[in-house]
Amino acid sequence: MKYLCLVYGEEGQLAAMDDHECLGVDRALRDSGHCTASEALQPVATATTVRVRQGRISVSDGPFAETKEALAGFYLIEARDLNEAIQLAAKIPPAAVGCIEVRPIRDIREQPNQGAQLA
Repeated sequence: MKYLCLVYGEEGQLAAMDDHECLGVDRALRDSGHCTASEALQPVATATTVRVRQGRISVSDGPFAETKEALAGFYLIEARDLNEAIQLAAKIPPAAVGCIEVRPIRDIREQPNQGAQLA
């Protein structure tokens, strides 16, 4: 099963971490066949949020929500189950200063949602 591990943390703490630690874990996860994709993100100040309401596009600088912890990167992993995904996520170095959100991937291509009918 595929899981997305979203890396969150305070930018100052994350910037103080040695990238080589993250690269080492990334290499180990890839070598074991667990990681299929991973990337770090630029600082939150570079983010742009796009919304479409009533056919109009609205663009604003910054993230969707203002929060201390920002999305810093992600790992797309393969795991037997949630327990294994949690064990793999615990190895991601920013877990020590921030958090890793583990979410199962919904296979939208295999089982597309029909959407709810509004009354």
